[in-house]
Amino acid sequence: MIKPFVINPPVFFGSLIVIGLFLAVGIFFPDQAQTIFGQLQAHILTSFGWLYLLAVGIVLAAMLLLCFSRYGDLKLGPDDSTPDFSFLSWIAMLFAAGMGIGLMFYGVGEPITHYMAPPTADPRSVAAVREAMSVTFFHWGIHAWAVYAVVGLSLAYFGYRYNLPLTIRSGLYPLLKERINGPIGHAVDIFAIVGTIFGLATSMGAGVTQINAGLNFVLGVPVAPYVQLLIIAFVTGLATISVLTGLDKGVRILSELNLMVAILLMVFVLLVGPTTELMRDFVQNLGLYLDSLVLRTFNIYAYSPTPWIDAWTLFCWAWWISWSPFVGMFIARISRGRTVREFITAVLFIPAGFTFLWMTVFGNTAIAIDNGVAAGALGTAIANDLSVGLFEFFTYLPFPAITSTLAILLVSIFFVTSADSGSMVVDSIAAGGETETTTLQRVFWCAFSGVVAAVLLLAGGLGALQSVTIASALPFVVVILALLWSLLAGMRADVAQQKANQSSAVASPAYPAAGVTWQRRLGLMLRAPKEAEVQSFITTQVRPALDQVAKELSARGRPAVLEDGDNGAILLRSASEGIRDFVYGVALTSHPLAVLSPLVAGKPEMRFEARTYFSNGSRGYDVMGMSRDQLIADVLAQFERYLNLVQSPEVQLVQGAPEHLAT
Repeated sequence: MIKPFVINPPVFFGSLIVIGLFLAVGIFFPDQAQTIFGQLQAHILTSFGWLYLLAVGIVLAAMLLLCFSRYGDLKLGPDDSTPDFSFLSWIAMLFAAGMGIGLMFYGVGEPITHYMAPPTADPRSVAAVREAMSVTFFHWGIHAWAVYAVVGLSLAYFGYRYNLPLTIRSGLYPLLKERINGPIGHAVDIFAIVGTIFGLATSMGAGVTQINAGLNFVLGVPVAPYVQLLIIAFVTGLATISVLTGLDKGVRILSELNLMVAILLMVFVLLVGPTTELMRDFVQNLGLYLDSLVLRTFNIYAYSPTPWIDAWTLFCWAWWISWSPFVGMFIARISRGRTVREFITAVLFIPAGFTFLWMTVFGNTAIAIDNGVAAGALGTAIANDLSVGLFEFFTYLPFPAITSTLAILLVSIFFVTSADSGSMVVDSIAAGGETETTTLQRVFWCAFSGVVAAVLLLAGGLGALQSVTIASALPFVVVILALLWSLLAGMRADVAQQKANQSSAVASPAYPAAGVTWQRRLGLMLRAPKEAEVQSFITTQVRPALDQVAKELSARGRPAVLEDGDNGAILLRSASEGIRDFVYGVALTSHPLAVLSPLVAGKPEMRFEARTYFSNGSRGYDVMGMSRDQLIADVLAQFERYLNLVQSPEVQLVQGAPEHLAT
């Protein structure tokens, strides 16, 4: 059910005020805006560049450790949850939301730029080729996806395993406790929205300048601010339409279309280019990347300062950090039911692997062209205007008009996908974690992101967008490190409780402590309950039983309350200080019955259950058909197990972890 207009006022208005202050510089001081933003960028990178580099290195190491440790077996949701999307659709959405516009904008431009002006090698030399590709891989590799992964993993873990709201503050619960609902929590969400809006605006700015350059190349459309404003308005309108269709229809379809078009374009370049040499280059590039991975991770050129590190590596890290609330929230929303290991492996390596191949195909082909038939003209054109790089590159390949048109289409779809996904994520944070809000709210954020991109483009071009992105990322660096610490604490607590479950004689089984009579059980086996029957059972039997237990617990000095969940679910909660709440919930669930005959066609018959769920994400079971007394006995049995578990020495060691987390 779609709720009425819902916002979290401190976060909604606070983020608008902060963003408005930046926009005011561009609106009221247009002539000085570029200088102001440039000075701000220089100060931040000089003073805090080391923090960006160190934080990203820590995050990458932590993600790899989590992936290959015992924590990798934990699920993003209850133990019996299953993924919401197919693997291919999931991967397509990961890729399209992560860095699509950036690949189009920098796929040719960055390798050529580093080739012509490498950080340490001689320009246009063989060593420059090696360094150009190694640096490009480094900027677009697993470091970027590790930043996305830590935010997405934190949100998905606490959101789906314990049903906390999908906001950034929820990932900090083990550290902040109830303070996540106060000023600190509001500030965290404001930082997330500000970073997301400016990171999104930077990508939109890059996309619109490239679309403009492509239209100029194909149709002769002038490269001018008014054209770029029209492009922003048009594509933002398309994104708004996509927003209205919802996540399943809009983003999924666009993401899959995007991936297919991108693969088609890359395969074309691979086939018409020096195919054999490119595959050899790909292997070599991987080796160069892995060989220099650790050194580049922490190399800030402290002993030989260079502006190159500020213009490239530190800007890229700030860009990924500013994008991380958006991408992290988005991939969290689509990753329910995945294991931690599956999540980290897919998020870190699959999009990065595709990106490496993309950068090799476009980057090495461009360098080969510049050294050959172009005789340096391609590099010169890119040095003058990075946005024309891809289209100048296509002029040296067959069918330039067709490939340039495809490239414009691809950038436009990436533009739409980013604006679509970003507006839904920002709307969710501003609404306090609500995922079903009014159409007007989502349309507002979609249009607002376009306005921000337009104002900053007019104020100082792409440089102004980059400067504001770097500034907005600074406070979120601290938030990301806190999210990582909180995530480790939460997982440590869950693994400890799982071990206590396995070793305890009173471990909670995946079946009720008090079941129905065997005759009733046989009847349920032979005739699957209908949805209305299960819902009626929850209303007439489960609710009164839980209400009785809640009243008795409260009367005995252990406050307990009933809470309503989605789709008629009901849960009993007894809050505890210093440990996780006791939760006993029952929700209506369904799954298709087995089809035993190939002659049976159409939609399968569904079996509906009244299934339990608990505060630790462990497997629930069907309680359909129990009497009130049996339900009460089952609640008490689970409560007894809960008391034994939280009082066990192993679990007591991690009481500082995600206590009081709610299902």
